[in-house]
Amino acid sequence: RDNTTMKLQYLAMLSLSLRFIGSASSRAMWVNSRRTLPSTALIGLKLRGGGDDNDGVFERPSRDISSSSTVAASASVDDIAEKKYVTLDDPAPGSPFHYAFPVHSLDEAKQFYGTILGCQEGRSSEKWQDYSLHGHQIVCHWVGNDYRCVDYYNPVDGDEVPVPHAGLALTVEEFHALAERVEKAGVEFIIEPHLRFQGAPGEQWTMFFKDPSGNNLEFKAMTKVENLFAKYNVVDS
Repeated sequence: RDNTTMKLQYLAMLSLSLRFIGSASSRAMWVNSRRTLPSTALIGLKLRGGGDDNDGVFERPSRDISSSSTVAASASVDDIAEKKYVTLDDPAPGSPFHYAFPVHSLDEAKQFYGTILGCQEGRSSEKWQDYSLHGHQIVCHWVGNDYRCVDYYNPVDGDEVPVPHAGLALTVEEFHALAERVEKAGVEFIIEPHLRFQGAPGEQWTMFFKDPSGNNLEFKAMTKVENLFAKYNVVDS
């Protein structure tokens, strides 16, 4: 009996020891997993609590633009919580468009889109930069120093219009202000600012120029904004 009792006591102590070791190991794994959460799980979000009226509300902390713009994927929770940022522009109303395009130099793209066109810069890396073009997101992707846009042409109201191209429909006032700004910066027009489709429902101001990588840009302004999508047959001149 004594031997049986001692064996039972020994087995009970062994069981308790194993349970304790297993619990400690699980706790250590859980703590380590929290310390190595991917940065994408937390960037830009902070849970505000503490028993006041703001319990459970997510807020976006400000970001100091002088700090690093990148966060390692394995950054700790404490490191991420200390990151700050600011937003320099608001999205356009409705559904802002997103347009990504190739460039041969991010430095030249920054000078052109950021300085000449006055677009506010958003996120960036060593390979790309995004900008707000009147609240719409455009992204310059570096694809190699030899890249230049290959042009095709199509006649529109007497102009040989380069394609592909992209841009915005502005107000008439914004159009002329941009034309003056671009001209003062020494940017060469492919198609000078002028009035197209005069007297027709689609009457509009238009101008074309290139970015440093040869990407074509058109900015236009309808004389009657409500006619932007007027449907009728246009006879090419």
